[in-house]
Amino acid sequence: MSTAELHASEAPAPKAALGWRELWLKEDWWAIWAGLGLVIVGYLLFANGASLKWIAVTPPKWSSVAELSAHFSGNAVRYLAQFALWAAIFTVALRTLGFKIREFLPSFLFLYVLSIGIFIVGQWSEANRYNVEPPLVALALGLIISNFIGLPRWMDSAFRVEFYVKIGIILLGATLPFTLLVWAGPVAILQASIVSIVTFLVIYNVARRLGLDRQLAATLGAGGAVCGVSASIAIAGAVGAKKEHAPIAITVVIVWAIVMIFALPLVSQWLHLPTGVAGAWIGTSEFADAAGFAAAQTYGGYAGHDGITGTPDQAVWAFTLMKVVGRDVWIGIWAFVLAIISTTRWEPAETGRKPDAAEIWWRFPKFVIGFVLASLLITWVASNYSLADFNKQVAPVLSDPIKNLRTWAFIFCFFSIGLTTRFRELAHAGRKPFFAFTAGVAVNVILGFVLSVYVFASHWTTLTR
Repeated sequence: MSTAELHASEAPAPKAALGWRELWLKEDWWAIWAGLGLVIVGYLLFANGASLKWIAVTPPKWSSVAELSAHFSGNAVRYLAQFALWAAIFTVALRTLGFKIREFLPSFLFLYVLSIGIFIVGQWSEANRYNVEPPLVALALGLIISNFIGLPRWMDSAFRVEFYVKIGIILLGATLPFTLLVWAGPVAILQASIVSIVTFLVIYNVARRLGLDRQLAATLGAGGAVCGVSASIAIAGAVGAKKEHAPIAITVVIVWAIVMIFALPLVSQWLHLPTGVAGAWIGTSEFADAAGFAAAQTYGGYAGHDGITGTPDQAVWAFTLMKVVGRDVWIGIWAFVLAIISTTRWEPAETGRKPDAAEIWWRFPKFVIGFVLASLLITWVASNYSLADFNKQVAPVLSDPIKNLRTWAFIFCFFSIGLTTRFRELAHAGRKPFFAFTAGVAVNVILGFVLSVYVFASHWTTLTR
């Protein structure tokens, strides 16, 4: 099935009929139980001197086949345990949601094994030079398989794009304590907020002028303003978008994210921007975390060459503050605000029905609650540490293993996007969504450049952790 069909495949029960059963009959809640459950287990282990690190195994950086062979020979049991963990979580959830496990398990085994291969490619010592971050490799491989090779339709049962990204977002919350907002400082938050709001308004208004409906315009706007794939899925649900809207937005986001991986570092190098300044510009102008991280790492590698000042860490840290901290936290804000606007203004005007306040709750993407709760838990932990102590004592034991699991979830998501995206089906969307998003890209890149290179240049040039 296509990505669009995938979104519609859950066939949820009527809202009024669910009641408390929503807690185990809705994908959003299962994402919370899975994602937040992993975070809580991670914290309990941390509090008792242990860690999720053993099961959150990932392929290491490597430069020779011998290194890889030694790693997998010594860690095969860890990978088997991790596969069993993911399979158990997804099996319980999807079985309750009504999916056929006899189709899911072999398909997920295929997904997991190829995800290991994708991770291996991303961990290659030369990967940064060629911008091959694991999620992007996952997307490219998925698109090739889907559009040029093909798979049996029953295998789509494991390609749960929304489920994987929701779990990934909740795990993302556990790596974003609200304390980071204080550590980031008012400059990073102000710049991220300006970019998020302006980009959304530009894309939304251009899309409306091109004749696109409000729901698609909002989905495209959020995809450009916040975190492309995650925001597109979250906002599509919040505004009651059609089933094809999120896949359209995701596709456009990915196209521009890939372009920016190469364009932003090249232009920054041509202009000899300091690494911190370039990292901030990349953070304000990229549309996907994986793509932006790859671009920031690439530019960090230029430090000390051709008159480029700063350190490699400044590029990555500035990008993290701008994109992962500053812009990504807007997911919940946009979802809440647009759920209210959609149910109280857009739909009453279109249908003549009186607004129903309860509809806001039904529309609101519940997994955002998991994101906030995970962030609050880590915020409470982080409140007892300075930034330096947190990075030294907490991150390696608590945050980093959760980050590794988050990366797995996003690889599953991006690979599934590729495996369920058929170009011939998305071609029916026409060029208007692309034009609307591109208008936002132009404003986003120029605004981000002005803010990073001129308005707040002194902050990013001297950035330290």
